[in-house]
Amino acid sequence: MTRPNILIFFTDDQRFDTISALGNPEIQTPNIDRLVARGTTFTHAHIPCGTDGAICMPSRAMLHTGRTLFHLRDGGTSIPREHTMLGETLRDAGYRTWGAGKWHNGREAFNRSFDDGDEIMFGGMADHWNVPVYHYDPTGRYDSRLPQIVHARETNEVHWREADHVHPGRHSSELLCDTAIDFLQAQDSDQPFFCYVSLLAPHDPRSMPERFRTMYAPEDIELPPNYLGGHPFDNGGLKIRDEVLADFPRTPEEVRRHIAEYRAMITHLDHEFGRVLDALDETGLAENTLVVFAGDNGLAVGQHGLMGKQNCYEHSVRVPLVFAGPGIPEGTRTDSYVYLLDIFPTLCELIDVPAPATAEGQSLVGTMREPGSTVRETLYFAYVSHQRAVKNRTHKLIEYAVRNRTRQTQLFDLANDPWETDNLAGKPGHEDMIAELRAELLRYRSTWEDSADRGQTFWERYDA
Repeated sequence: MTRPNILIFFTDDQRFDTISALGNPEIQTPNIDRLVARGTTFTHAHIPCGTDGAICMPSRAMLHTGRTLFHLRDGGTSIPREHTMLGETLRDAGYRTWGAGKWHNGREAFNRSFDDGDEIMFGGMADHWNVPVYHYDPTGRYDSRLPQIVHARETNEVHWREADHVHPGRHSSELLCDTAIDFLQAQDSDQPFFCYVSLLAPHDPRSMPERFRTMYAPEDIELPPNYLGGHPFDNGGLKIRDEVLADFPRTPEEVRRHIAEYRAMITHLDHEFGRVLDALDETGLAENTLVVFAGDNGLAVGQHGLMGKQNCYEHSVRVPLVFAGPGIPEGTRTDSYVYLLDIFPTLCELIDVPAPATAEGQSLVGTMREPGSTVRETLYFAYVSHQRAVKNRTHKLIEYAVRNRTRQTQLFDLANDPWETDNLAGKPGHEDMIAELRAELLRYRSTWEDSADRGQTFWERYDA
């Protein structure tokens, strides 16, 4: 029997709580909702934050390699050949591999992963209405400005041809879903495919067709319980690019506008995703296609006085993750603690292909079939050399060691304070929990960061 096709639909900056069917009635996501209804949702999917201010770069490298955060090279700017990639594994198993959209991990890595692709954007962000894109050309044609080299996949030489450069006036979500639909409609063989569609939305600059913008009026937006005009102390990332998208202090009016635009972008990308799902149905591919819907990281958008994702709060480290298709239980939800880096080994088990030894994630197939089972009891998070965090099923500890300033500690009771508003560190009665979580933090230090070149890093300041 032919192995199932695989479609990964990956969004940019979409937080975990931005799906209507998963408990947010203030946003409209009918097409993601329909995927939730016919698949298994991991309501507690996470990223480990990041070793670079561009959190999406290591996040994407972890997705495609199954590696843990500190076992990447250079924060994911490139992926070394010794780290076997998802696309390589699938191609070796007989899949046609095709990619479109945002790729933030180097051209050589794209070439290793995909047989071909279209409308590929290298880098972190772009104007959604004027995205600079490439067409991958495996025959060896290229733009005259690029080095003239001989195509040879075995030496990983790369050929790119810049075609239209940009498509003025076409929104990135429409552009990428159009090209994905074209790919799906062109399938006419029994060879299974891996189709990777990586959107730029809802990353800023947040713009979308007018009919979606007007669906959300800023004056009707309710501010989240953890809204603040500014973060209470220096967390090491207060002046990074994401944080200067709004004035200091953040005002309720401005935060409401950002939230309205954020939701509008998500509803728009949901609409485009629906067209891709429709194409799967219309071509008869749906019944034999595994669909994975996920986001690369969360986003604060005014929570804790922050706008970006360079932090270890829930709004920034939790992401959507839904699996659907053959062999996936329908209408199922599990709160098992998982990472995006688990997608790689999960897909391998679902298609009965061994995961490479370099992949460190864990297959989620068992917990799909037994939603009450657990994958991990704790999770680890790190933001560059400024923050480290760990959480168990009830509490989260965040430690800050920013430059030469005094250390800061936060302890949150996630079970009773999911918005992380009440810092229990320093309050009597919580010493044992802090000690327990600090011990777990050090355990992760010795396993996850065992090969990291720390230099003048968090741990040197933390131990000082």
